Amino acid sequence: MIEKCKIYSTNLKLCTMNEIAIPPCTECSNNNRLFCGLTLDHRENFSKSKGKNVYKKGQVIFYEGNYPNGLFCIFRGKVKISKIGQEGKEQIIKFAGEGETLGYRALMNEESYNATATAMEDCHICHLSRNAFMRALEANNRLSRNMIELLSNDLKDSERKLMNISQKPVKDRVAESLLILITQFGYKKDGHTLDATLTRREIGEIAGITTETAIRTLSEFNKENLIRLEDKKILILDFDKIKHIANAYGN
Repeated sequence: MIEKCKIYSTNLKLCTMNEIAIPPCTECSNNNRLFCGLTLDHRENFSKSKGKNVYKKGQVIFYEGNYPNGLFCIFRGKVKISKIGQEGKEQIIKFAGEGETLGYRALMNEESYNATATAMEDCHICHLSRNAFMRALEANNRLSRNMIELLSNDLKDSERKLMNISQKPVKDRVAESLLILITQFGYKKDGHTLDATLTRREIGEIAGITTETAIRTLSEFNKENLIRLEDKKILILDFDKIKHIANAYGN
């Protein structure tokens, strides 16, 4: 019998640090809930110990079942977090964008990742080692409070999603999925087109429905002039009605 061993994440096909236009933490303009409120000295220390990587669209940042060796912080790009469910079907759990941190729960619990993170587009991502982060967490009360708040919000979101999946009808779930995308990624310059390109399958995964059901429901929204579908692009035409269908998601 082969003994199972811990598999630590490795990052393949990454560009060198000199090829990445990521500024020091002291000059980063992203809003990061975990690192907000830290002093310049602490951010300078993070800059000295962090790595800088580029992940191409479709490249995995970390795999479900692997063990973390640090934290990932998104400087530019979009990432999806997903799990493999029954019959090998992928289920998207959440999305992450600029300024968000990945992998902190597994790191804090000293356990393997419970999901896989994949780049939805070319991403510039910083990596802070486990040792550097743990030293900062022990020495900085503000960082500890931020971490507690982040974990508490994750629990609240998980409870809400479980309630919605078990009780909401399909149409409401698809409307909520659109609101999640709007909240997470916003619009392109035209003020209507979602600033994220997803397949119908991925939208179905967010809502917890089949691809066919997602296609049918989006087509209904299109006929009702709530949205307009242009290939993989989705234009939001009636935000208030979508929010109403989703039962005022976010309140």
